[in-house]
Amino acid sequence: MSYEILVINPGSTSTKIGVFSDETMLFDVTLRHSAEEIGRYPTIADQKDFRKELVKKALEDNRYDLHQLSAVSARGGLIAPLPGGTYAINDKLLHDSRVGVSGQHASNLGALIAHEIGQELGIPAFVVDPPVVDELMDKARISGHPDIERKSKFHALNQKAVAKRYAKEVGRPYEELNLIVCHMGGGISVGAHKHGLIVDTQNALDGEGPFSPERSGTLPVGALVDLCFDGQHTEADIRKMITGRGGMVAYTGSTDMREVTKLAQTDVQVALVLDAFHYQIAKKIGAMAVALEGKVDQIILTGGIAYGETTQKALKEQIQWIAPVTVYPGEDELLALTQGALRVLKGEEEARIYGAPAQ
Repeated sequence: MSYEILVINPGSTSTKIGVFSDETMLFDVTLRHSAEEIGRYPTIADQKDFRKELVKKALEDNRYDLHQLSAVSARGGLIAPLPGGTYAINDKLLHDSRVGVSGQHASNLGALIAHEIGQELGIPAFVVDPPVVDELMDKARISGHPDIERKSKFHALNQKAVAKRYAKEVGRPYEELNLIVCHMGGGISVGAHKHGLIVDTQNALDGEGPFSPERSGTLPVGALVDLCFDGQHTEADIRKMITGRGGMVAYTGSTDMREVTKLAQTDVQVALVLDAFHYQIAKKIGAMAVALEGKVDQIILTGGIAYGETTQKALKEQIQWIAPVTVYPGEDELLALTQGALRVLKGEEEARIYGAPAQ
């Protein structure tokens, strides 16, 4: 039996959707939203009806009959921290998505839209591996001061998807492997996957870890405190410096790693920054090897930046002594959302219940 699944991935200025028959994509659409359109709504949650109607219109434009759908699967948002997996959307998950218990982001809309479409059609709706997946070992939560706990906010959906893809390709259960997965996009996150759990990673949403095209990464604390109290920077200035206008764009004026790599061929300073970019990523991969006690089966490089041959070569030279390296460039989040729903529909996994007591 095959299943047709609608997948929904809301971003800040776009909503990506796709329809799959099992793992075969029938079609996908990227719906763009202008600043003026988004600006009409006081909160992110208020955008729900606007975006939902655009999704339904896109399906209509593609002459797709919604009644063929078996399920709806959406990118999860900043709900409460939880273990990885596919979650059936319930009232608590909807509430926490609406209020943004872990922060406000367009991904919070995924559950809201998927739930309503699922209700209208009488089919199940899920979210898969939200960015707040938290499987950290206890010692990884300790920051150095009791008032600040380390948080797990990262590219969980793509990290879990490529880790399971690798496991399937080598014919071993994900739960038996020790993997280091490095996602490289607008933000960068590196995770230590130990027997099916991501036991250490970063709060990449807030820019922790290596610097990225638009995030400053982990900065020297004293110097950051000085900037906060120099009387010249507002809180908004500092936050923008950390996430949005930090990292590569602050050094070079560009977030496009293809452009940066080309500039580095003739600009010595840009070449130095690019070298540091690769160095910081390699150092974090090395740190995750410590989290796995040196027992690493494979290192996986993924995300849009992993397409870059210069980055692939630079990282392999610095990390392949730890373990062999596999590259899965890009991030196929629509397929990952589909696979999460399929595992439940085919009985390979049980849907998790959001808010249920930990077992």
